[in-house]
Order: sequence, then C-alpha cells, then structure tokens
Amino acid sequence: MLFYYFQNKEELFNYLLNYSLDLVHHQLQQQVDSKEPDFIERLKQIAQRKTAFHLKHPNILSFLGNIFLRDISEIPESFKVRYEEMMKNQHSLLYNGIDKTLFRNDIDTEKAFKLIQWSIEGYQNELIAQLKNQNLTHINYDPYWEEFYELLDILKTLYYK
Repeated sequence: MLFYYFQNKEELFNYLLNYSLDLVHHQLQQQVDSKEPDFIERLKQIAQRKTAFHLKHPNILSFLGNIFLRDISEIPESFKVRYEEMMKNQHSLLYNGIDKTLFRNDIDTEKAFKLIQWSIEGYQNELIAQLKNQNLTHINYDPYWEEFYELLDILKTLYYK
C-alpha cells in the first residue's frame, strides 16, 4: 500500500526528509523572536519550542540527526544545501543582535555563550530522557518549567552584570 503513493524507497525517503526539514523550519526556526537582545532569554525561547516540538514529534529530530550526523554522501545535494542553510539560519538566529554588554566584563563572552548553551541543552536532554515512553497528555509540565527558569536565573547570576 505504501508504494501506491511512492514509487520506491528513495522517493519515500526524499519525501520524509523534505517533510522533516519543512516542519523544523516552520515550527522551530520561524517562531523565535530574533529581536530579543538577551542571549539567555533567546535560548529560553528556543528551548521551549524545541522541547515542545520534540514531545509532539519525537522521531523527527532523531531522523534528521541520524541522517545529517552520519555520512551524508548519499543524500541528494539539494537536501545538503538546504540543511546547511538551515544551520546557518539557526546560528544567526541564536547570535545575531545579542547585547553583549549584559555579560560581566571579566569573562570571555564567546565562552560564556557556549557554557550557557551547553547547560540549557543538557537540561533539555535530561528532561526528554525523563519523559521518554510516558503518556505526555497527563504530565504536569509546570514543575519542569519552574526548575528550568531557576536554572536560567542562576545562569544570569553567573554570567551577567
């Protein structure tokens, strides 16, 4: 029945890859306020959207990660270019327009960016691992978000003036 819609596995693969990239672009990248000058607040937005996306579509990010973090020589060039463009957009979305004057003067801002990003991604990965294989419709997310906001406050205390 599947090959009623797709002539072969390659066509199915290309459709899934295109669908996944479109979904990530529209639901993750386009909905972040790039005018937010506070790096931690911008990361907070991204983390909220990425977590919600992962909980709603748990296989999409894994699918894309498996494809683009391995040997991508067999992927059509158009998808490689599209993925690279998406990664550039993600980088600019994260770093463009950030007010570096918020950071303490006695630390390297670029290294602080990395440490903050690693902290937030680590918390996000821990949360996803905890919630994996649970019925997500019955979970109260408020305690998780409260803990996350406490983490952000600590990061601001550590890195901001």
